[in-house]
Amino acid sequence: MFFVLVNASGAQRECCGCGSCAFIADSEEFWNEESWEGDEPGAAGCPCGSEEFEAAVAFSLADDGSVRWVTLGLQCIKDGFSGVYADWKIDYGPTDHLLTMV
Repeated sequence: MFFVLVNASGAQRECCGCGSCAFIADSEEFWNEESWEGDEPGAAGCPCGSEEFEAAVAFSLADDGSVRWVTLGLQCIKDGFSGVYADWKIDYGPTDHLLTMV
């Protein structure tokens, strides 16, 4: 279970149990005020008011196998509501390292 911060350029998850934090894919590279341009990260929230989620990350791949999009789906622990909370384009290479950064 995670608390999640999201914006247009990435996401960071925090374990509800131990409090450890990790960035999703390449989010850390863009997790600064200069990159946010008015889109500061905010806590992901469910319509029920809960902020605790299970998380899933999906990657859209190009024909050559490189990552082109990262999508973050969250499912609320309290009521099961699911949705896409963030997605962002990857426009550089190589991208193999992203597949293990979830």
